[in-house]
Amino acid sequence: MNKAFKFIISLLIPQLAGGLGSIFTASSVGDWYKTIEKGPLNPPSWVFGPVWTTLFLLIGLSLFLIWTKSEGDKRKLALVVFGIQLFLNVLWSVLFFGSQNPGLALLEILVLWAAILMNLIVFYRLNKTAGWLLLPYLLWVSFAIYLNFSIWRLN
Repeated sequence: MNKAFKFIISLLIPQLAGGLGSIFTASSVGDWYKTIEKGPLNPPSWVFGPVWTTLFLLIGLSLFLIWTKSEGDKRKLALVVFGIQLFLNVLWSVLFFGSQNPGLALLEILVLWAAILMNLIVFYRLNKTAGWLLLPYLLWVSFAIYLNFSIWRLN
């Protein structure tokens, strides 16, 4: 498989995960989400699309660096960790928006945060740039924990 194809696939995988998560988000953001109480630092809804699109772009670039620059069992482990955290990312949307369950979503996002941190560490050990590219994702999910917690507490 050539690098250009790997590059495109690497960028598409996280965007597709984001698209899958948005299916669950779209079903609730227009009604349920508008009616619940939110914390004082909750950004306007329009912020989330550009932020997640950018984060998924960085995640895809990180994946590309690992997919093309490393080999063997360490790469396999890194890709498994990547897949787990991406699955957990989609699962959060299912729990928070699809099930409208901020409490369960809060527990899940803590697991997601740990999986992202693990992904960052494993990627960093293989390629420092790939690891650093995941830092904004970790920081945003840290903020999302606050947002999720605030919503859970207020509702």
